[in-house]
Amino acid sequence: MSLHLIIGDKLHSSWSLRGALALDLAGAPYTEELIKLNQPDTRERLLKHSPTAKVPLLKTEHGTIADSLAIAEYLAEQFPDAGLWPKDTAARAQARSACAQMHSGFFAMRNHMPFDLSHDAPLSPMPVDVQADIERMLALWAECRAVAAETGPFLFGGATLADAFFAPIAVRLRTYRVKLPPADETYINTIYQWPAFKAWQKAGLEEVGQ
Repeated sequence: MSLHLIIGDKLHSSWSLRGALALDLAGAPYTEELIKLNQPDTRERLLKHSPTAKVPLLKTEHGTIADSLAIAEYLAEQFPDAGLWPKDTAARAQARSACAQMHSGFFAMRNHMPFDLSHDAPLSPMPVDVQADIERMLALWAECRAVAAETGPFLFGGATLADAFFAPIAVRLRTYRVKLPPADETYINTIYQWPAFKAWQKAGLEEVGQ
């Protein structure tokens, strides 16, 4: 199977990170094409691949798939033995619910805490709606752990698509120095030690100043 992932800057593109982590979980070989965002020709270059003009995009033998959640579901179907979703039915349902909530919500956190791997300063003052988003996020992580059928360092034991979707949140919480309960701090440490994430982080930080 030929897979080609089109992404934005690794330093800033949280949605692209989700697509790359999903591919890593699938164990699928793929090629990668980075299109720098916020450039005069960015939209023109992206429109050559998809009418959405957004990243990530996954080009496959079945067509071009836009949107990280659609990419995740496609990979889960194409690589059923890779365990991208938890095996347990209740855990799998919760994982899908959590990803959907992440995908369609938490706008205050996104707006006030932009994804930037090089950022290192607290958000001050902390807006009330951002604090509410953070509290809801930690509660959502706890809900995932509560139904996990397996124990392990990730939300459902081993790494799943849920962790791919929440990795950018882990970055926001760490780079904005949000004080967290021990369980959540441990989870963020797990994300930061994930080899696929570490490779992305290294490449992203190398973009600084380019």
